[in-house]
Amino acid sequence: MKRFVSLSLVATAIAAPIAAHDFAVGRLKISHPWTRETAPGQVVGGGFMAITNTGRTGDTLLGATSSSAKEVQLHTMSMDGGVMRMRPVQGGIPVPPGQTVTLKPGSLHIMFMGLKTPFKRGQLVPVTLRFQKTGPVKVQFKVEPVGTTQPME
Repeated sequence: MKRFVSLSLVATAIAAPIAAHDFAVGRLKISHPWTRETAPGQVVGGGFMAITNTGRTGDTLLGATSSSAKEVQLHTMSMDGGVMRMRPVQGGIPVPPGQTVTLKPGSLHIMFMGLKTPFKRGQLVPVTLRFQKTGPVKVQFKVEPVGTTQPME
């Protein structure tokens, strides 16, 4: 029975808040996860954050889930001949040891698809990030104003 309880506790990592809106679990630090407020009827939204790996081995962000959206995908955005192209990331987003990977507008990001209700400014959106080695990590994305291009304090 003790072994079952111990394994259950390890199965889902709950990130501990370490600053105003930062989370840490093991060797990973997730800095200020945020999204933008959405308009009524809008069914998609982007999510952004910085992930720092302070460990000696790499990890990979494989995906995410949220009770606020039907689906959550990892995306990349690029410009091709003046046309914006957004594509799902295949194989996840590597987080090399000793480095920070930044998910930001116009680049790598999380895509909330099939929003259940609009995101409202100041709201916290619950998200479970899924890492290859660290496993599931629960964080909250702060909803910032429309037009925001970087996290606000």
